[in-house]
Amino acid sequence: MLHTPKITGITGRPVIRQLDEAAINRIAAGEVVERPASAVKELVENALDAGASRIQVDIADGGKTLIRVTDDGCGMTAEDLPLALSRHATSKIDGSDLLDIRSFGFRGEALPSLGAVGRLTITSRADGEAAQITCEGSRMSPVKPAALTRGTVVELRDLFFATPARLKFLRSDRAETQAVTEVIRRLAMAEPLVGFTLRDVSGGEARVLFRADPASGDLFDALGARLASVLGRDFIDNALRIDAEREGLRLQGYAALPTYSRGSSAQQYLFVNGRPVLDRMLYGALRAAYFDVLSRDRHPAAVLNLIADPQRVDVNVHPAKAEVRFREPDAARSLIITALKSALAGAGHRASSTVGAATLGAFHPVYQMDRPSQQSLSRAFAFQAPQGFAEASQAPAFTPGTAPSEEKAQPHDEHFREHPLGAARAQLHENYILAQTATGIVIVDQHAAHERLVYERLKRQLAETGIRSQPLLIPEIVDLSPTDAARLLDAAPDLAAVGLVIEPFGGSAVAIRETPAILGPVNGAALIRDILDELADQGDSNLVRAKIDAILSRMACHGSVRSGRQMRVEEMDALLREMEATPLSGQCNHGRPTYVELSLHDIERLFGRR
Repeated sequence: MLHTPKITGITGRPVIRQLDEAAINRIAAGEVVERPASAVKELVENALDAGASRIQVDIADGGKTLIRVTDDGCGMTAEDLPLALSRHATSKIDGSDLLDIRSFGFRGEALPSLGAVGRLTITSRADGEAAQITCEGSRMSPVKPAALTRGTVVELRDLFFATPARLKFLRSDRAETQAVTEVIRRLAMAEPLVGFTLRDVSGGEARVLFRADPASGDLFDALGARLASVLGRDFIDNALRIDAEREGLRLQGYAALPTYSRGSSAQQYLFVNGRPVLDRMLYGALRAAYFDVLSRDRHPAAVLNLIADPQRVDVNVHPAKAEVRFREPDAARSLIITALKSALAGAGHRASSTVGAATLGAFHPVYQMDRPSQQSLSRAFAFQAPQGFAEASQAPAFTPGTAPSEEKAQPHDEHFREHPLGAARAQLHENYILAQTATGIVIVDQHAAHERLVYERLKRQLAETGIRSQPLLIPEIVDLSPTDAARLLDAAPDLAAVGLVIEPFGGSAVAIRETPAILGPVNGAALIRDILDELADQGDSNLVRAKIDAILSRMACHGSVRSGRQMRVEEMDALLREMEATPLSGQCNHGRPTYVELSLHDIERLFGRR
């Protein structure tokens, strides 16, 4: 193993010395500025704190050679500029209360850190004349007059020129550009009333990478418009509004339907008081809210902002300010889970509209060239008819206003006018129910739909009677590390609620006294270790609950209408009505859709009628 030699004095003892200002700034920059995206984040957040309504970001070579942020905020005076480049100088707080943070920035480290590792130029104008200052490797130039209409322009060139070793750890220009774009996207979602533009000016030509104009209207209208432009129209069309308050905390935003799930967590955006955060506890709560309606390899999509009194949230955890700590983490987690579960249950049988779009994409209509009009077809049929039948062939097949179906109308035909899932018309391949709605048709997977209905019925019964536990004749003793034992015993009350009772057994061992009866014989040690893995990864564990739900799901599968069984019209209609009355019936137990809806407009497009 290699060791760096220590600096020693005459006596051989290590020498304590004061680092110079440039070295201090470079060390601080290593915490604040990891890559171009970090610099962009700090500069754009400064612009937001300045009250900017429009922010333009220009980058070159992924931000390695140029980052320029232009805003129309309040600006700075000539006297402010040297102070802005001093460490721990800020206008955001007065230092008396570090728990009352109401701005993005507050540490006063970003600008001096950027000036320590790059060539920084700040041009700004407040009430008087514009002024400019430059800083290279922590060396500031005198302030000089400049030309600027309003706001501030911060230009950072040659990032890490003063610390060239850091350049080796940067990724390709394309990867750094993508990271910068993601930073702007997150901040654009946090501030829907502010306009954002990101341009790549490499090679002298400006290419717009991202643009979001200021949205208008109330909070949800503005946020919905911004999310539609950032994440796409499909997300907002298949998302539920979330607005819940509990114990002084408020959760607002949009959460997508389970059938709009993703293959990764890329569309999960969480904010605390408008600040983008990466908090394991919050993401675990989001996952827990969906765990009963999604398989483990699918991920929900959501954009959520948790609003709390700044005194209850500590954002001064890390210089990058992406991590936060809550005074009452359980209250925050509980709000997210209950709010999302309530919204999903309130969505009833609703399924994602993208399912219908995917269905349309699976069709391959065959078009006839030069299709004749109806009048031309009538004349052709009349000409081809035998003598004496020409007049008959031109007569209408039925009198207008007296359609044959009206004579044979059945009582359940009214269902398609009164109910979203319509009236059953046919059963296809003994597995799919074809129903007519007021605006189109619905195709239902009878087995998947009934499986969900039975599953929800079993869950309701279990909630009413509780989860029975099975006492073990001989408690199972599991030896753990002191840390794991403490973590597991902290979760003991939650585990007992689902039938798993554990107690301390001296030292760092725990005793399993009771297990959920519905699970049957279990390997206690393996179960405990799986729970510990989940606690370490997510901060909480739904493993036992998930295992119980998995058993209920299997029971529901065996007790459901099987594929291949022929159903009478009355049975099919009864299934449709129960789906409409049952929450979460739009997806099966694994998050797949239970039905597909096609509008009449879409069907007519398939046949070239529109």
